[in-house]
Amino acid sequence: MIISDITLREYLKNGTIGIDPLEDYQIQPASVDLRLGNHFLVVDEHSTEIITMDSPIHYREINKDEIIVPPQSFVLATTMECIRLPDNMTAFVEGRSSIGRMGLFIQNAGWVDPGFEGEITLEVYNANSLPIKISSGRRICQLVFAQMDQTTLNPYRGKYQGQRKARGSDVRQDFELTNQPKVQA
Repeated sequence: MIISDITLREYLKNGTIGIDPLEDYQIQPASVDLRLGNHFLVVDEHSTEIITMDSPIHYREINKDEIIVPPQSFVLATTMECIRLPDNMTAFVEGRSSIGRMGLFIQNAGWVDPGFEGEITLEVYNANSLPIKISSGRRICQLVFAQMDQTTLNPYRGKYQGQRKARGSDVRQDFELTNQPKVQA
């Protein structure tokens, strides 16, 4: 079941869901708009010839209130807000329509697991033929919350738990590559 604005306000007030900082205008009829933070990561193309799933990816870190995303370029960004989900709720990250109509695609693999806590790392892609300037504090995406039929047995406690700032891929830690017991991602 998708959570309505009325229930969202109740859950925010009683602490079931955590979103900090949060302004009233961010609460929409069936979602909460999240704002762009000021920390970005760009793959450092000068440090490697190829990206693989079993070795670290080197990123350039950018701390600015504005960044220009060149055409056909990829940037990792973060939300201003830190979120906290209970073990019986999940959330979908969706780009805002107004942002998508500019040719800027916002994603985070689209899913926030029950039990996750931290800032959301967003994958930002400029599909336009012109550069796009983005600014911290602007509403960039939305979270749609869904109530699960029951509390999960295995809430998220994975490698991105508690993240602050944009965080690069740690796919090399996946159990398929390390031959270790499966760890949630």
